[in-house]
Amino acid sequence: MKFVAWCALVVALAGCATSRGVVSGRVAAPPEVEQLLVDHPLTGGQMPVLLYRPEGPGPFPLVVFSHGRAVNQKERAALTAPVQLGHVRFWLRRGFAVAAPIRPGYGVEGAYDWENSGARWSGPSCSGTPDYARVAQTAAQSVHAVLEWARTRSDLDASRVVLEGVSVGGLTTVQACADNPPGVVGCINFSGGAGGKPDTSPGKSCGPEVLTALFAALGARPQPPSVWLYAQNDQFWGPDAPGEWFAAFQAGGAPATFTLTPPVSTEGHYLLSRGGQYWAPVLDNFLHVLRPALRSGPVPPLHPAPP
Repeated sequence: MKFVAWCALVVALAGCATSRGVVSGRVAAPPEVEQLLVDHPLTGGQMPVLLYRPEGPGPFPLVVFSHGRAVNQKERAALTAPVQLGHVRFWLRRGFAVAAPIRPGYGVEGAYDWENSGARWSGPSCSGTPDYARVAQTAAQSVHAVLEWARTRSDLDASRVVLEGVSVGGLTTVQACADNPPGVVGCINFSGGAGGKPDTSPGKSCGPEVLTALFAALGARPQPPSVWLYAQNDQFWGPDAPGEWFAAFQAGGAPATFTLTPPVSTEGHYLLSRGGQYWAPVLDNFLHVLRPALRSGPVPPLHPAPP
């Protein structure tokens, strides 16, 4: 698969540093990133992918990270950083490379909304039946494009891949995981869903029962183990829908665990960026569970480390 190197380094983005990214009074330097273009079957063009690698020659196990979705087109078109650098460091410390695509419909390719569910909002009410299956399947094509590209890289081990995503990217990850692609050994869903509009309908998304049916269907398919993480005060989905989605998913036989964390700041949908004290131990335990599947090469360190 063709790819073109853009540049070797990006500057740190404002707001990305955490207290764990400060050394001797200075903000830690951002991890080195390789910006690439990867062929995408949906558009027939190429998709930006940011690749972060630990030090050394590899081959490294890989995390493929799927970003979320801003409510309005202007914000989607402005996307340049699909994964926060603090979270990249979490994985680099554990010996994983991170590939974070910017899906079609976002960033420089943000003119057309490929992931439009068809839901329409009027104040606190939505109309129509959203097609979340279409959203998930469309977005998952980006994950599969990255997996295909990773198989061409000598510094990446495409037989040891973890899929991870947040918000609509979490839904994307659940879909891609249920596709059961070769080399994927585990999947992580942070606050996954679709149809939330917390500014006008806090705690109640559009057609959550549609997602329940979708997750039930996806959970009935053979797939690697997964972990789902949500916060109690998620204003996109509310406190109850995520548990109902997971119950439907697990009822199909999918090997998965669910963690509902205490409230995180004023908006639990930002669990990934603000709740590291809750999710870091969960992910470290998940890596321990995945350890046998990660033994095909040098095993990443699984000792506790700061998020």
